[in-house]
Amino acid sequence: MKKFILALDQGTTSSRAILFDHKGRIQSVAQKEFTQIFPQPGWVEHDPNEIWSSQAAVATEAVVRAGADGRNIAAIGITNQRETTIVWDRETGEPIYNAIVWQDRRTAAFCEQLKQQGLAETIRSKTGLVIDAYFSGSKIRWILDHISGARRRAEEGKLAFGTVDSWLVWKFTRGRVHATDISNAGRTMLFNIREQQWDEELLQIIGIPKSMLPEVKQSSEIYGETENSLFANKIPIAGIAGDQHAALFGQMCLDKAMVKNTYGTGCFMLMNIGDHFIESKNNLLTTVAWKINGKIQYAFEGSIFIAGAVVQWLRDGLGIIRTAAEIEVLALKVEDTGGVYFVPAFAGLGAPYWNPDARGTMVGITRGTIAAHIARAAVESIAYQTRDVLKAMEADAGMPIKELRVDGGATANNLLMQFQADLLNCKVIRPEITETTALGAAYLAGLATGFWESVESIQQLWKSEREFVPGVGEPAMKEKIAGWERAVHAAQVWSRK
Repeated sequence: MKKFILALDQGTTSSRAILFDHKGRIQSVAQKEFTQIFPQPGWVEHDPNEIWSSQAAVATEAVVRAGADGRNIAAIGITNQRETTIVWDRETGEPIYNAIVWQDRRTAAFCEQLKQQGLAETIRSKTGLVIDAYFSGSKIRWILDHISGARRRAEEGKLAFGTVDSWLVWKFTRGRVHATDISNAGRTMLFNIREQQWDEELLQIIGIPKSMLPEVKQSSEIYGETENSLFANKIPIAGIAGDQHAALFGQMCLDKAMVKNTYGTGCFMLMNIGDHFIESKNNLLTTVAWKINGKIQYAFEGSIFIAGAVVQWLRDGLGIIRTAAEIEVLALKVEDTGGVYFVPAFAGLGAPYWNPDARGTMVGITRGTIAAHIARAAVESIAYQTRDVLKAMEADAGMPIKELRVDGGATANNLLMQFQADLLNCKVIRPEITETTALGAAYLAGLATGFWESVESIQQLWKSEREFVPGVGEPAMKEKIAGWERAVHAAQVWSRK
């Protein structure tokens, strides 16, 4: 009987399921969007039961589409939107509040208090993270403080916390397994990634009872088996990683100084830094990449808030293109930007600047500026921001990078990919399979169950679809980079009140 790995990719706006065969090829895909809830400005929530029902529905659909059934599934791998926080009743399995999404900012004031108490260095040295509402810890506290009786019930051991991976495992196993993997645990602001355990001091600082927390496992091991009517037979759940960690693994960035960049609404860049924790001196996060066969790998992470979203803005806000794909055609109508620079700081600047007050800025406009110049400047802004993060990574790691592996929707834009290679003066490699997040989860599950023999056998499956090689000399790019740096400076000066 032909066997497959079922990868569940539970994202911020949709739940997806992809079936992979033994050669790492996609056999079927199913996807379902779910409701985004905005109770107040800056608040973002999801219904945990809708997350579960949508994920269960696409899992079944993907299997049926491939003409398979549960007996064909060797294992399930899960990858998920990180930091999103769910608290549920251990007895009934019902959430006590909606999931608070990673984008949610309601706990920003509490995080500011922690900074004022001088806790930034304590938290960074233990977790590799900056104090921010982005991470799960402060979200759990908010639920305990705002839902009637929640803190008392938590202290009595009656409530469970989990990120989305934990919630799905709990539902699949009908409450038999309450676990997470180390890559997700490391994004809570409660987990000591040096000692690889929940940190008593951090739990006390943020006010979280330890009894709520899931057991932390490796990224590739059998956590439990499905125990519900989704499939007639029991299937091992055997791989878990947060979405960016799964993409790093799916891109086979297994060695030190290997880097991947995911070009989505924003950009997430991760660099494998090996088996030792290194604290960033350049405003990057240090995170656990994964843990397999008892061996841990760490990574630097840099987030760019606005990447593909700038193209959406040109389409929906300015109306100068009708589809996202049109931006490349429009940008190619001119040889360069005509001196125009566009800093798309619509939601502030992410790494390595971390300036939440900066706003979108366009400079260098003349009477001769046309829509094509603006389109080209928008495309180039994605590459410039990527370079800023990469240079911070090189400085922290103390070594240059030789290639950048890329995935995500915007990698279809050949103009962007070529400009990226020119700007970085290194190869930019687009793989054959760009569904690297789901692929990473599949690999982790397949390794734990013997579907794939070893990491080395998986490495053989990774193939490049196209390599973009630098075609412009470094001196020619220096002037452009200097212009970009002036533009970023202008965006930050403008934000000062």
